[in-house]
Amino acid sequence: MNTIKVLVVDDSAVVRQVVTGLLESHPDIEVIGACADPLLAAQRMRQQWPDVIVLDVEMPRMDGITFLGKIMAQRPTPVVICSTLTEAGARTTVEALSAGAVAIVTKPKVGLKQFLSETADELVRVVRAAARANVGAIAKRAKPQAVKPVAAQAKHTADVILPSTGAGARAMTQTTERVVAIGTSTGGTQALEHVLSSLPRVCPGLVIVQHMPEKFTAAFASRLDSVCEITVREAYPNARVVPGQALIAPGGKHLLLKRSGAQYHVDVIDGPYVNRHRPSVDVLFRSVARCAGANALGVIMTGMGDDGAAGLLEMRQAGAQTVAQNEESCVVFGMPKEAIKRGAAQRIVALDDIAGEIAGQRLL
Repeated sequence: MNTIKVLVVDDSAVVRQVVTGLLESHPDIEVIGACADPLLAAQRMRQQWPDVIVLDVEMPRMDGITFLGKIMAQRPTPVVICSTLTEAGARTTVEALSAGAVAIVTKPKVGLKQFLSETADELVRVVRAAARANVGAIAKRAKPQAVKPVAAQAKHTADVILPSTGAGARAMTQTTERVVAIGTSTGGTQALEHVLSSLPRVCPGLVIVQHMPEKFTAAFASRLDSVCEITVREAYPNARVVPGQALIAPGGKHLLLKRSGAQYHVDVIDGPYVNRHRPSVDVLFRSVARCAGANALGVIMTGMGDDGAAGLLEMRQAGAQTVAQNEESCVVFGMPKEAIKRGAAQRIVALDDIAGEIAGQRLL
C-alpha cells in the first residue's frame, strides 16, 4: 500500500501537533514534515516532495497565498487550506481556492485541539481525496493572485428535507423561464469561476450548491461577481431566480427552488445534513425536479462522494436536461462518476463546454 505523504505548514504549534497526530494514526498517511512557515516548508520540500500539503494562509515571513502560487508554478500539488472562521480569513481562503487549493479545513480561534480531534474523520477524508486529485486540472485552472468541517454525520438522503414524489413525477407545464441548477464540491470553486465567468449576461437564472463552510460563501460569491458578466449573489430566503444571475447556497444552509406562478424563487433553510453535507446538492436537485421539471438543466461537476447523483437522476426523470463533467477535466471525479453510473447524465462534457450548455438553454 502506497502511503500518502503529507506536509503540514502552520505557525501554530498546537495545530501542527494535533494534525500530525490525527493523520499519522492512519496507516495509509505519513506526515513527512510539520513546519512553522513556508520558508521552512520549502527547505523540507527540497528533500522530499509531499503528495498533499495542509497549509495555513496567515503566517509570518511568507503568507500562504504567496507560497501556494510558488507551488503551483514550480510543481502543482494538491493543497488543503487550513483557515480560521473569520471574515478576513474567508476572503483570503477564497483567493487560495482560486489560486489552486482543492479544499478547506476550518479551525476556530479557541478550543482548537478539541475541535480538530472531533473532526478527525473529515480531515482524513479531505486529505485522502486531495491525494487522488487531478493535478493537471488543478494547474490548468489555477489563477495567480497579486470551508467548517463537521463531525461524522448519519448519511441522510434528501427525504429528510423534501420527501420524494416518486420516480417520473412531473413538474408543472413549461413556463417562459428556464433555470439551471449546478452542484459541485472539491475543485468546484475553480470550476465554477471558469464556467460562470464564461457566461454572457443574457443567460438563464442559476441556483448553485458548492460544498463550502459557512462564512466562506459570501466571500466566494463576491469574488465571482467581480469577475463575471452575470450577477453572482449568496442566496437569501425568497430571492427570485432571474436571467443573468446566479444564487449560491449559503454555507450551513440547504437551498431549495420553489415556484410561484411562472416565477421561480429560492428558500434557504436549516435541516439535517444530507449525504453529510449542508448545503446538499441532492436537496437542491430534488426541489428543481419537483418545481421546474422540463424547464431546467442540471449540471453536476467535480467533487468527492456521491451528493447530487440521486437528485440529478430525479431531474432527468422529471424531464430536465442533465449534464455531468467529464473525468479528464475534474479535479476529483467522484460526484459526476456516480451520477453517470446511475444513468442520471444525458451528456458528459468537458469543463470548457459547460458554459455553452448553459448559454444554449432557450430563453423564451
